[in-house]
Amino acid sequence: MYHSMARQANMNKENAPGSNIQKPISRITRARAKALGISGDALPLQAKHESNRVLQPNCKRASSDNRPTDVGSSFQSKRRAVLKEVTNMPLNDLNTKIINGTKIQASKNTRTVVEWNTMVVPAVCVGPQDQKGKIKVTDDMTKQSVKELRQITAQLKLVNDLERKPSIYYNPKALRSSLPKGEIHIFNKVEAANDQVIVDIDSKHKDPQMCSLYAAEIYNNLRAAELKGKPLVNYMKTVQRDITQEMRGILIDWLVEVCEEYKLKSETLYLTVTLIDQYLSKMYIEKQRLQLLGITCMLIASKYEEIIAPRVEDFCFITDGTYTRREVLDMEHQVVDMLSFQISVPTVIKFLRRFILAAQSSYKVPIVELEYLANYLAELTLTEYSFLKFPPSLIAASAVFLAKWTLDQVEHPWNPTLEHYTNYKASKLKETVLALQDIQLNKEATLHAIRQKYMQYKFNKVATLISQKPVKPLS
Repeated sequence: MYHSMARQANMNKENAPGSNIQKPISRITRARAKALGISGDALPLQAKHESNRVLQPNCKRASSDNRPTDVGSSFQSKRRAVLKEVTNMPLNDLNTKIINGTKIQASKNTRTVVEWNTMVVPAVCVGPQDQKGKIKVTDDMTKQSVKELRQITAQLKLVNDLERKPSIYYNPKALRSSLPKGEIHIFNKVEAANDQVIVDIDSKHKDPQMCSLYAAEIYNNLRAAELKGKPLVNYMKTVQRDITQEMRGILIDWLVEVCEEYKLKSETLYLTVTLIDQYLSKMYIEKQRLQLLGITCMLIASKYEEIIAPRVEDFCFITDGTYTRREVLDMEHQVVDMLSFQISVPTVIKFLRRFILAAQSSYKVPIVELEYLANYLAELTLTEYSFLKFPPSLIAASAVFLAKWTLDQVEHPWNPTLEHYTNYKASKLKETVLALQDIQLNKEATLHAIRQKYMQYKFNKVATLISQKPVKPLS
């Protein structure tokens, strides 16, 4: 009985109001009280322990008398400013600073969100009003974070666009103004002096081997060089006494068959004939050694033009053992010594390819027969001694003129584009075109190697094509 009365007395003491309530050890501020959802100076014992646990991450903060009293304003104070004006900076520095600034901005935003989550998630229940305020702050923070992330994404996209496609490529006027004076401007069309449109044949080529930026200068140099290395037009009378024009034609006709046998390029054939004429213009030779000169010049041209040139033994074999290896090598030494090792000379094929490209620009679809026929007509001049008086560029332009006329007698074969790139007017081609047409129409020709070559199906049998009307538009 005594024990029960004592226990009841102890319980009454514990339940007495304000008898044994302990004052909080530390000072409770209004901000902390608001965060814990309580008011007044009294703090329950259980709430005190939980407040110590909740507010522990912020124990290093100063007194809240001089600090913002809501969580939303605390988050706003940690925001970083938007990227500053950097338009006057170089492109590389601009890209570097934007990327670095974006990474820092994203990193700080992530760290701020983590700190905010740690600070605003207490382990106690809050009142309805404070719960609404908390939800509003959370929504504001979420919207702000999404807005900043969108800005960061837009900045990264801008950086990628700057790195991939600089703005100068979108603005043709800026590109033209950025080029120095005298620079070659490559556009689709060029206006001629007489207001006629000239197609730019170098604007469509992306192959670096075409040298589109330097093609005009290259061919200007070739036009000057073709006059320096030109052979004598009358060396059969002034230098040679044992060979004739017919012998020269027979030799070249046989060399065409040799090129077909060893599958050599057209450049090799043209260079071979040029080297032969240059040697015969300066050095006398007996007719027994004319074939030796021919295979030696083809050996030199093969070494210069071909990837895999035929061996010396191959050329000895093709002559049926008429000449030995030593004789070929000795003749090679004489030829290169006479030429002073100046092997690179402009030939007809070098001009012909560019002129064909200019001729094809007037068609929506390139005509294969035009290319084959122009090459066929140009090769017909190799065996003709009389064509030595014409420069290679003039022969190439005449071959293109006659090829276009052979395929179409309705439209005029010459246009401003061809006149611009060949530097020849139609009237300047009259003598060469008429002489070339005589060879084309000659059915009694005794040299058939070139004609048989272009009678093959791989060349669309262009050797059978003959113009139905004589060439008239040359005046």
